[in-house]
Amino acid sequence: MAEFGKPLAIVETPIPGMVVFELPVHGDSRGWFKENWQREKMTALGLPDFGPVQNNISFNDAIGTTRGIHAEPWDKWVSVATGRIFGAWVDLREGPTFGAVFTTELDPSRAIFVPRGVGNSYQTLEADTAYTYLVNDHWSPDAAYSFLNLADETAAIEWPIPLSEVEISPKDLAHPRLADVAPIPPKKILVLGAGGQLGLALREEFGEAEHIEYASRAELDVTGAGLASARRWRDYATIVNAAAYTAVDLAETADGRSAAWAANARGIAALAAVAAENGITLVHISSDYVFDGSAEGAYAEDAPFAPLGVYGQTKAAGDAVVATVPRHYVVRTSWVIGEGKNFVRTMASLAERGIDPKVVGDQVGRLTFTNDLARGIRHLLDARAPFGTYNLTGSGQPTSWADVARRVFALTGHDATRVTDVTTDAYFASVTGPVSPRPRNSVLELAKIISTGFDPADVEESLRRYLNA
Repeated sequence: MAEFGKPLAIVETPIPGMVVFELPVHGDSRGWFKENWQREKMTALGLPDFGPVQNNISFNDAIGTTRGIHAEPWDKWVSVATGRIFGAWVDLREGPTFGAVFTTELDPSRAIFVPRGVGNSYQTLEADTAYTYLVNDHWSPDAAYSFLNLADETAAIEWPIPLSEVEISPKDLAHPRLADVAPIPPKKILVLGAGGQLGLALREEFGEAEHIEYASRAELDVTGAGLASARRWRDYATIVNAAAYTAVDLAETADGRSAAWAANARGIAALAAVAAENGITLVHISSDYVFDGSAEGAYAEDAPFAPLGVYGQTKAAGDAVVATVPRHYVVRTSWVIGEGKNFVRTMASLAERGIDPKVVGDQVGRLTFTNDLARGIRHLLDARAPFGTYNLTGSGQPTSWADVARRVFALTGHDATRVTDVTTDAYFASVTGPVSPRPRNSVLELAKIISTGFDPADVEESLRRYLNA
């Protein structure tokens, strides 16, 4: 019999992510009423906003009806409409809790959230019992399930009605023992732009685990047709978009302008739609170029956009679209240094070849090394930091490009006075071809990401390591 009048409450279980909810049921001689699913109240108590898309009902007319143990590739909210059931759950996911067991009874006043990959089974304790479950994926014949035998000796579930006295389907009888169950891997993480300098750092950070997938533009182009059906997107937890059009000056040409808007805005809109539709966390890389550089101090995450050129305009447009995705991280950075051709390597080469460069001295910011950027992205995901925009650069005193060049010369054993300051206007005065305006101030405020527990690497120390100095 359902317990009337108890308050809405959440009860943790030994299986990570699986929680029991005590539900308020209001009743009298005429019957009862309850809020079986109430998103705002339940998420406020800590239930994941799992986005159900399908509602199923299981009716069981006989006491002892037993089903399971099935682990589906989706999350479930299981509740009882009428009657009473005994539930048994076994964690079949990869990790230290593989094989963990939890059991309890459910009636109209108790429900449970079952995460993807946790095996669930139910035994009817009253005649004419009906239980419902909301799931966050549509049933598909291509979905991959995992199963465990109801009588598994390791799980050792104490069924209220012995299995020898109940009817079990032939399929359930044939399910494997725990020792023969392959653990279910986590949902996939997809890294786009895997061949670029940040993509290479992300590969180093995330590794080659089975659930990590890397794609170059040739393998998955977000500007191409058919993105919505390019993958079974419900199998993905996270997309890290490290792909972008970054030819800042060429973006000022007719062809470059078109390409920049396609990659940085239209393609991002398509990617955002995929993420929103499928409950995917979208990580998107932003740029200091969304600002005009006129601020006196460091730019906070919520500073208004004021891009100077086409590249900055397309990045600002992409940021705005990604911000509409319920689960998103916009990671804004500046002056990125990684594998391949970059400013630091160019300066080291000039120093070695005896060339004395003139370097811009009126643009100020901080370098960001791709390994630190990748580490920060991993941190936001692992720490489950609040969704939103985060600045992420190296830490330390802001410097000009000329200051960076002098440090490169000094750290590689050359005379730093060989570097001469020049203004941005003077530097580009002799350049033929298109030139994009640059923000003079690219300093980004780091307090927000530091508050999540991330410690941005000191630029000076990172530069030394990069140059093996």
